Amino acid sequence: MNPRLPGAFPVWPVAAARPLHGAAREEVALIDWIVTAIERTSYLGVFLLMLIDNIFPPIPSEVIMPLAGFAAARGQLSLVGVFLAGTAGSLSGALVWYGVGRWLGRERLRRFAARHGRWLTLSPEEIDRAGAWFARRGGLTVLVGRVVPGVRSLISVPAGVAGMPLTPFLVYSALGTIVWTGLLTAAGYGLGESYRSVGRFIEPIGNGVLVLALVLYLYRVATFGGRSGARG
Repeated sequence: MNPRLPGAFPVWPVAAARPLHGAAREEVALIDWIVTAIERTSYLGVFLLMLIDNIFPPIPSEVIMPLAGFAAARGQLSLVGVFLAGTAGSLSGALVWYGVGRWLGRERLRRFAARHGRWLTLSPEEIDRAGAWFARRGGLTVLVGRVVPGVRSLISVPAGVAGMPLTPFLVYSALGTIVWTGLLTAAGYGLGESYRSVGRFIEPIGNGVLVLALVLYLYRVATFGGRSGARG
C-alpha cells in the first residue's frame, strides 16, 4: 500500500452529513479520485493529472490545481513544487495536441476540406487564409487560448496545423500555462477548504464557451454553401 501524505484532506465535510445524489455524487467521486492520486503520488500525481486534463478535458484543472494548492497551504506539499508540477504537466499535454496538429498538417486538412468542407465548415481557401492569419498572430492566439476555459486544451491543434515553429509555440504556451496554473494554485492556497468554489465559478464559463462553439459550428454547417460557394 502506497504511503499517504501526512494529514488527511478534509475535502467534503458535508458528505457525511447528508446523502448525495446525481451530479453532487459524481463531483465527490471525481474529487475523491483526484485526492487519492495526489496523496499517493505527490508531485508526480499533479503532473500526470494536469497532463491528462489537457488531453482528456473532463478531468478539470480547475479542480486539480486548487486542491493541490490547498494541500500546499496545509503543508502537505510545497507551493512551488505544486506550481512547477502542474505547469509541466499542462505544457506536456499541450505538446501532444500540437503534435497531432503537425501530423495533420495544412495540406492534409485542405484535401479533407475539398471533399468534406461542409462538415469541417471550411473551404481550402479559408484554410489558407486562416493559416496566413495564424502566421501573423499565432503567438498571441496561443497565449490567450491557454487561459480560456473550453479552449485551452485544443488551441494547440491549429498551432500545429499552421506549422507554428516549436520554440515560439512553447514560449507562448508556457506563458499562458504559467498564468492559468498560477492563478488556480494561488486560489486553492488562499481559499483553503473552500477551494471547490474555484471550479464552480469556472465551470459555467467553460460550458458557455463550448455551447457557443457548438452553435457557431451548426450555423456554419447550415450556411456553408452560401458563404463559400463550395460544395460540401
